[in-house]
Amino acid sequence: MSSSSGSVEDKIRNLPPDLREEAIHYIDELVKRSKRTPPTPFRCVAEGTLAELGTRYSSVDLQHKAPEWLTGRSIPRL
Repeated sequence: MSSSSGSVEDKIRNLPPDLREEAIHYIDELVKRSKRTPPTPFRCVAEGTLAELGTRYSSVDLQHKAPEWLTGRSIPRL
């Protein structure tokens, strides 16, 4: 990073036109980035909706049922 004296505006003015345009574009992007709001944390709205199944089915039972739900066909256990 350069530590030469002078304002940012002076440094931009001293650039050739094509680099000046690039510098202005870069500054605009930095301004946009600084105004971004942080993403909201993921929230699972279905969390706990099947909690009652935990008392009737084990995770292995549900694992064996999943292919049937996906294909609509009963898959025999080996």
